[in-house]
Amino acid sequence: MRDSKVTTVPTNLHEDSSASAMTTVIVRPGESERLLAGHPWLYKGSVLRLTRPTADGELVQVKDHRQRFLGMGFYNSQSKISVRLLSNDRITADAPFFRDRLHSALALRKKHMPDATSFRLVNAESDFLSGLIVDKYEDTAVVQISSLGMDQRKGMIVEAIHAAIKPQRILERSDAAARRFEGLDASSGVLKEAQPTDLETLTLSPILNGLKFEVGWSAGHKTGMYLDQQTNYQCASQWAKGAQVLDCFSFLGGFALHAARAGAAHVHGIDQSEDAVAAASRNAKLNGLQDTCSFEAANVFDWLKAKTQTGPHEKVLPRFDLIILDPPSFTRNRDSVADALRGYKEIHLRALKLLKSKGILLTFCCSHHVDRNMFEGVILSAAYDAQRVLRRVATFSQSLDHPVIPTIPETEYLKGFAFEIAR
Repeated sequence: MRDSKVTTVPTNLHEDSSASAMTTVIVRPGESERLLAGHPWLYKGSVLRLTRPTADGELVQVKDHRQRFLGMGFYNSQSKISVRLLSNDRITADAPFFRDRLHSALALRKKHMPDATSFRLVNAESDFLSGLIVDKYEDTAVVQISSLGMDQRKGMIVEAIHAAIKPQRILERSDAAARRFEGLDASSGVLKEAQPTDLETLTLSPILNGLKFEVGWSAGHKTGMYLDQQTNYQCASQWAKGAQVLDCFSFLGGFALHAARAGAAHVHGIDQSEDAVAAASRNAKLNGLQDTCSFEAANVFDWLKAKTQTGPHEKVLPRFDLIILDPPSFTRNRDSVADALRGYKEIHLRALKLLKSKGILLTFCCSHHVDRNMFEGVILSAAYDAQRVLRRVATFSQSLDHPVIPTIPETEYLKGFAFEIAR
């Protein structure tokens, strides 16, 4: 944790909404189509000129080279993304604007996930607030800001969050590497609280589908934990009753605990992190599922390899009815996609050898640069090598609190499949 001090942020920033008083960013010919289709990023290389100098973080209007209005957004000369569009209408980025956007985001979650009490409230581009993420963990909201324009308006954002969901505390966890490209340092701490918060001992306690989880603030990933699998946790449990389940990359036990509650005979979770294994064990006990679950700290690749090694004239004895593969991203850029595909093929090849006939392989990929077709292709290649024929029985995406805007490909990253061993 870099900085756990209470942060005081201004709330009285003012935007001049007059078009005549506003800097206009002119887009190069042929570069406006993507913006018109709904993508919010105007890259530096697509900028023809500015009508006048402007400060980084200021609200600007964007027009094409024929002076046709395209939208408004935050400008940053330091970033590869020169403008992050907020709207294709004329707006003022003031307190009422953020309150309206937060209430719209909350209404969307209540519509599609009415029973969820912990969820992603704002998912950046998916909610037309590029550079802003807000996660709700019961009575705590955690903010992650990755753009200068949003960072300068942090006070407005905090008040909008409070107006929308009235949490006991609002925390910041803005430590993503992307901040450096916006000219920002990492920032973490308390933004607003009803009572004093000790971040060193703070535990987030989300409830997902009726199961309780606990994660230490200082040890959590992203804003604390991953919420994008919430719907898939519940869906996956349909194959768990009476099953011997292997949960690879189990992290805090999301899939494992849902499988155990659904009546699995036994669930064994594997994660390389000893801290994650300890947390998953605590979560199992918290929900009274400790007798059904076991967790082991191990490298998943090494574990699967050891369990599938055979001598001459030996065969692997399938042990599991349901195997879940939910690894972290294997690639952060296009240059390493080939290496990522080799990794995906390896774990699928090993897992398929451990599945019983009619068993279910539930597998996910959160690598944005590996698309759905590419991912399924590498699974089928592994099945061919394992001499297994697969029957696809379900497909998955991220939970609906992480909305997908098809014209913004970056909003869709999580994809998954359930395959049954046909023979």
